[in-house]
Amino acid sequence: MKLMRNPIRLVPSLFLLAIGIGTLLLSLPVATADGTHAPFLTALFTATSAIAVTGLVTVDTGTYWSSFGQVAILLMFQIGGLGIMTAATLFGIIAGRSFGLHERLATQVERGRLERGDALSVLKLVLGVTLAVEAVTAAVLTIRMAATYDMSLGAAVWNGVFHAVSAFNNAGFSTHSDSVMGYQSDPLILIPIMAAITLGSVGFPVMQDLRDKRFDWRRWSLHSKVTVYGSGALLVLGFFAILAMEWNNDATLGPMGLGGRALNAAFHSVMPRTAGFNSLDVGAFRESTLMVNYLLMFIGGGSAGTAGGIKVTTFVVLFAIVLAEVLGRRDAGLFGRRFGHEVERQALTVTVIAAALVFAATTYIVSITALPLAEVLFECISAFATVGMSTGITADLPPSAQVVIVLLMFIGRVGTITFATALAMGSSPQLYRYPKENLIVG
Repeated sequence: MKLMRNPIRLVPSLFLLAIGIGTLLLSLPVATADGTHAPFLTALFTATSAIAVTGLVTVDTGTYWSSFGQVAILLMFQIGGLGIMTAATLFGIIAGRSFGLHERLATQVERGRLERGDALSVLKLVLGVTLAVEAVTAAVLTIRMAATYDMSLGAAVWNGVFHAVSAFNNAGFSTHSDSVMGYQSDPLILIPIMAAITLGSVGFPVMQDLRDKRFDWRRWSLHSKVTVYGSGALLVLGFFAILAMEWNNDATLGPMGLGGRALNAAFHSVMPRTAGFNSLDVGAFRESTLMVNYLLMFIGGGSAGTAGGIKVTTFVVLFAIVLAEVLGRRDAGLFGRRFGHEVERQALTVTVIAAALVFAATTYIVSITALPLAEVLFECISAFATVGMSTGITADLPPSAQVVIVLLMFIGRVGTITFATALAMGSSPQLYRYPKENLIVG
């Protein structure tokens, strides 16, 4: 009980509990289309992918799972996107429970922002933005699907809601076997999905700045400025890189006109932000395109949102440290502000742990399968960064490799620092410092 009272350790425990409940639900005969029990690993993999808002699947979501199973999956990635502690706190407020410091800290730890601020205001913003974006996106998708794709109104509503919730939560789940490849020439489907994904991936601290300070850029926090600028730069990089590398690929952009190429290149520059949908066959991408996706997926989106990866701010902090060292500056920083040493150490820690986990997982899977290294590495980065895109090898992985992917998705969603802290039995202040001595670096 003492362990569970610590919010830093409580959050991973709640995620595990949610995954356990999701696995049980998907193991029920009513959850599958043919009325049989889903294999335990299939249910566990799908539940973890949904709670971790990843989108990797070993079975087709639209045909393998029944309506009950699909609704359960939707609820899981909605809960995973909001955050287990955020949802629990909101339910507590609705039920009239007191909103104490313990709940505030637990909620903000899950969101990656351990501050004793007014968490209630943040939670209201989270819920308001989530419901508004999902409702608008669902309405647009429903109208378009019903009017253009010969769907009944009921089917259009369900597909519109499912894809809208999946998009905002960066979950990447689709009721279609080919994800959204059937809409690759339809901007009225792809653009709303892109917009919802982008809003979900920038993070709620940025939304809070936008709500409180509007467009007064000078008053925005350093976090918001770094996130917006960094995200914009990565989106532009991804767009031009994918457009150039896949321009003449007959299996992807090659057969399209200029407008189609631009639309789908833009769509796939957004997807590595941990969204997981694909309008093009990722398995047909050239290796150079896969390498660009490695970088974009590993970085991910904004902190304290629905995106995964090491986060844009982490990458920018590391870039600023390198720049400061090259220019001979004492401090690293941006926009007239310097970073604290603890932030620099956290950024380095997150990146090293992430790279080590991906390296270890990739090495293991390559050693037990005959799958190409490029595809296995793509799968592992996609799992850790909770992206959900795949070259098509997920279902072909042996059981032990699928378990590794499950672990990567869980660690990637909970966060490397939160997960490491949850495993630690506690820390004590260091009352001494060793003598300083420098090493030869490089």
